[in-house]
Amino acid sequence: MTSFFGTDGIRGQTSLDEVDEVTAIQRLEQDRTLTPAFMRLVGEALSYTQPTLPGEGNTVVIGWDQRPHNAALVASLTLGLRLTGSHVVHIDTCATPTLHHAVLAFNARMGCMITASHNPVSDSGIKVFDAFGYKSTRAYEAEVSRTVRQLAEEDREVDVIDQERLATPDEWHTEWGLTVHPAWMQRRWEAFTSLFGAWQGQTTSRVAPTLFVDGANGFAASWLVPFLNAKGVTCHRVDSPEGVLNHRCGAGDFSPTQTWTFEEAAASHHALIQKLPRAEAGQLVGVALDGDGDRCLFVEATNDGFAIVDGDAMAAMLLEAGRAEAWRFAASIESDVALLGHVQSSNQANACVETAVGDRWLSFTLRPPSGGWLEQATMPAVCGIEDSGHVVLPAPHPHLDSAWSLVGDGAATLCAVLLAAASGGGGSFERGWKQRISIKDSQRERWHAGAEVFLRTEQTLLNVMQELGFEAQRRRIEGEENLLLVHGTSSEGVASFGIRNSGTQAKTSLSVRLSRKVAIEPFVALLKEIQTDLTKTLTDG
Repeated sequence: MTSFFGTDGIRGQTSLDEVDEVTAIQRLEQDRTLTPAFMRLVGEALSYTQPTLPGEGNTVVIGWDQRPHNAALVASLTLGLRLTGSHVVHIDTCATPTLHHAVLAFNARMGCMITASHNPVSDSGIKVFDAFGYKSTRAYEAEVSRTVRQLAEEDREVDVIDQERLATPDEWHTEWGLTVHPAWMQRRWEAFTSLFGAWQGQTTSRVAPTLFVDGANGFAASWLVPFLNAKGVTCHRVDSPEGVLNHRCGAGDFSPTQTWTFEEAAASHHALIQKLPRAEAGQLVGVALDGDGDRCLFVEATNDGFAIVDGDAMAAMLLEAGRAEAWRFAASIESDVALLGHVQSSNQANACVETAVGDRWLSFTLRPPSGGWLEQATMPAVCGIEDSGHVVLPAPHPHLDSAWSLVGDGAATLCAVLLAAASGGGGSFERGWKQRISIKDSQRERWHAGAEVFLRTEQTLLNVMQELGFEAQRRRIEGEENLLLVHGTSSEGVASFGIRNSGTQAKTSLSVRLSRKVAIEPFVALLKEIQTDLTKTLTDG
């Protein structure tokens, strides 16, 4: 029985059609469509499975972003939760990291963020957090999914009057995050300063005289630029004029290896890219968050245009600026193959590990064995990154002294990188080469570890890489059961070829990562060959 959860929660295109619960499940599985009926099922299932989570009590905190159908989805989720005994707290519109903070602030058993992150505004979904602020585990998601299917077979009618009553939360804290998140960021700025050094101003760092900040028309757009200006960072807000979440703005439109010439940037539809001024090569000129505010990507000037500064490069900046510390560091399998070696060589005391894709795996890898807080008076030297811009860093607990949670927060990443840039971090990272492409509208159920196409592709990759002089083998990563990752080593360096289904959209991703001295052309040809074969097999086009 398959789980409804992908890489980061449940997502789908939203519809407010009134359908029965069996149909609601079918529409999500077959048409990737999320309805209020399905959200009520999820609410009930979360309450029933809540006792298996850490913590105590039955309080559930709900926050959401500015998507048009979220009010109806939140009401249905609240109905399901309250119908089955949960105490529900609404904190209004917020970012995903705000919701993480609220779980700790309200001492909740669970948190639910209603969002689809960087997906188009026509989509929405749900991310689930436990009492420590960690995202839900695969095992828990499987149990929730099983319970949803079981509930849909039962008769659980509720009177209309009771539905209206139960769809209203037990507590409503209007605009809670607009006060709390900036205050939380002030504490985090102070922690970053103690680790990376104080802000020295744009004239002494890699940051351009004016930094253009794109909040994706999300929650952070209203408060982040004033916060930065108050810290002495001269910046200017840029979002698409339509005011629509993720529309022609935000980090969701970017890829880690993306570049623009000056002419291409001026003609771009993206609100940030089209506004960027020419600057000295290497200067950070812009930064974009995604719609739910849990990641960011910087843009730097080049000799002939602009280029994305991805999570790999940001991690190198952070760890070089904090080189006096011994870091615990995690990077996903899509990061530059040179990154872990660079981190290890910068300080032999650094401990590095590679994880599955998804910031939850970064947190799970970096958290204490007990699964609770990091306990230390000062900010622990702990960092996890994905090249997509997810950067997991410690955050101070709202109530407990010397206790730190782990969270990905685009605004916090922005602040940390600015301070690291002011300290000269990131100058010595010699990148490898990587390329990522996607097969869109793929039938993802066709790609799995037991499928004939999977086994055929694995053998092709092993054969070709061995012909190219690499000692190649398939690697297995916890949390990525249907990932095909073939890793090869030779006298020239490392080559890695990965194929995985997107957990959030109907596409299958192919990626190649190479060390700097490995010849690129044979792997570009291999990538095209595999793409052509998989497109025929995984799509109906």
